[in-house]
Amino acid sequence: MTSTPTRLQCTVHIERTRAGKQHLRPGPALDTPPLGRIPRAARLLALAHHYTALIAQGKATDYADLSRQLGLTRARVTQIMQLLHLAPDLQEAVLALPPVYTGRDPIQEKAVRRIAREPLWARQREMWRLLWQQQSPHTQEHGNPT
Repeated sequence: MTSTPTRLQCTVHIERTRAGKQHLRPGPALDTPPLGRIPRAARLLALAHHYTALIAQGKATDYADLSRQLGLTRARVTQIMQLLHLAPDLQEAVLALPPVYTGRDPIQEKAVRRIAREPLWARQREMWRLLWQQQSPHTQEHGNPT
């Protein structure tokens, strides 16, 4: 008995993970570009607003209660909540930061927290403008810092 060779043909594409590894995936590559990820400062500011709503709804009594429920330290909850001290227009700017496709966030959470500690909104705006100017041209081409 003789066997005839079988030919198998399929389409695959090489996909890169965030860590830079390559994987073969069946089917053609997707036509849509990757969505990227929301910068950490923007995610945490949104969480701060959510945590405020939890307290307002009575689902948590205070930051200490929040920290117990979330499994975070009280210090971390306080850091996150301090982002709410940003001027309203700066909060909008943080929430509107462009997605990050590779590497580190161009605007670091720690830098945003430093700005939020400044009590004067006019000074916050100046600090934001300086921070924005220090960023790469890629960040600056995606919008103006308010």
